[in-house]
Amino acid sequence: MVEALYEAGSRQYLDFDREADSADAAVLSAVSDIESVHGLEVLRVADAGLVSMADIARRVGRTRESVRLLITGERGPGGFPPPVTDPRGRYRLWRLSEVERWFKISFGGDHESQQGHVFAAINAGLELRHHAAYLPGERRADLRTLVGL
Repeated sequence: MVEALYEAGSRQYLDFDREADSADAAVLSAVSDIESVHGLEVLRVADAGLVSMADIARRVGRTRESVRLLITGERGPGGFPPPVTDPRGRYRLWRLSEVERWFKISFGGDHESQQGHVFAAINAGLELRHHAAYLPGERRADLRTLVGL
């Protein structure tokens, strides 16, 4: 069921709700359905597993201050994943999959799920496909070699 289709500038955004065996299966089938309409291309999946410091704190059951200290290395084992946005900026975001992996390695437990890795891979694939379309054939072959798929 489509909940909303709206436009911002020259981009359209689609929210959807569908039954599937998993979240990634739902996303992949939605991408296929959307692109079956002539001229439409899915560029990325929103909510691509990006989280703020507050999101991280809520997910792992810590305070924001505790998470801030882990990020800066003032506590914990160090090596917290870098943000995907400007690290000097006020509003920093991290990849959930990288944060979950770091917590699992650093503290054990079940903080890691495969879903974040799957959504990151889906978005990377969509972005690579989009940009590769503008490259000459030999450059696309170089990308296939780089990706190794």
